[in-house]
Amino acid sequence: MTAAIKDAVHVVDAATVMGLLPARPRLLAMGEPTHGEDVLLDVRNELFRQLVEQEGYRTIAIESDCLMGLVVDDYVTSGAGTLDEAMERGFSHGFGASAANRELVRWMRAYNDGRPGSQRVRFAGFDGPLETTGAASPRQALTALHAYLTARVDADLLPCTAETLDRLLGADDRWSDPAAVLDPSRSVGQTPEAGQLRLLADDLVALLDAQTPHLIAASSREDWDRARMHGRTAVGLLRYHFWMADSSPGRIARLLGGRASMMAANLLAVAERGPAMVYAHNGHLQRDKSSARMGGLALHWWSAGSIVSAQLGEGYAFVPTAIGTIRHRGVDTPSPDTIEGLLYALPEDRYVVDARRLTAVLGDVAPRVSPWFGYAPLDPAHVARHDGIVFVKDAPAGKTWWPVA
Repeated sequence: MTAAIKDAVHVVDAATVMGLLPARPRLLAMGEPTHGEDVLLDVRNELFRQLVEQEGYRTIAIESDCLMGLVVDDYVTSGAGTLDEAMERGFSHGFGASAANRELVRWMRAYNDGRPGSQRVRFAGFDGPLETTGAASPRQALTALHAYLTARVDADLLPCTAETLDRLLGADDRWSDPAAVLDPSRSVGQTPEAGQLRLLADDLVALLDAQTPHLIAASSREDWDRARMHGRTAVGLLRYHFWMADSSPGRIARLLGGRASMMAANLLAVAERGPAMVYAHNGHLQRDKSSARMGGLALHWWSAGSIVSAQLGEGYAFVPTAIGTIRHRGVDTPSPDTIEGLLYALPEDRYVVDARRLTAVLGDVAPRVSPWFGYAPLDPAHVARHDGIVFVKDAPAGKTWWPVA
């Protein structure tokens, strides 16, 4: 068994990863089994540099707020602001605290310095403005879309004024009330004002689409793309808030599916502008249906990766990361009858695994069970649908930036 597995493992570099794929994908998705371990992000950073320099990739998209990501993109492409500001204001979920994320942004800015626009690397967040404690107000996305259209189309084509939007939106803290996560009655998503906003958002997006030739000529494709992102974010947030106010048994599954749908729409937009590397939790990028148990309910929804893969076919590739130990989280040496245990027995610290060859020699293996909720082991039933696996043997202690829970 060990000898057969050795034949399926290779050095970690972009050329090896690309060699596992039938063609260069428009989206090369690399997942991680947990957040907060910079050793995994260090591997990601090196692969992204190689993909840029050797394979023509020009964008990295990560699991972070798409609106906040514009701050980072402006910094790396034009030098707007400072590195500190980009890290503080350009990431959600606490990801700006990562030294490896900081190094990624620093490298991207240095790479772009002096290069023409067509050769610059780009940054994107592809998550919605969502946290586990709730969802943001749709104000930023909705008012940005309205302002873009107001500056470029006849006033009589607009479905409302900025003052109308402001009145209907009300105070932002009404939308972001963390109590609404557990208590639908605290959500404003099904109020009459929210219903009017959903109709107006739909009309604004329809106007953006209908005026596409004029808008691109009057601004730029870049500005138009941003307006599209603001539009789909506004619509997605209003839909998300609607279902936060729902009290049916399907409420949580709809919210999880709604977030995945927002992620997928952003990833498909990233794919439109050329090959990109995507980085997020394995669960968001896998091709298989996601599942979880919450409050005694068995929940199932299609992940962002499964949605995108269904649309792009070979244009989407998924390479999850697996890890041997995270001892500071209580994740110790894996059992030898698991996939992680078999890979851990090999001498190298990290390698790329040919998932299909690995599947052919595995036989029966047990799923690894993590003692820590924040780490998701590989699911043996899914491995055959992966395009490869990046395995990292150990996460060094003291380098995590993810909050202890």
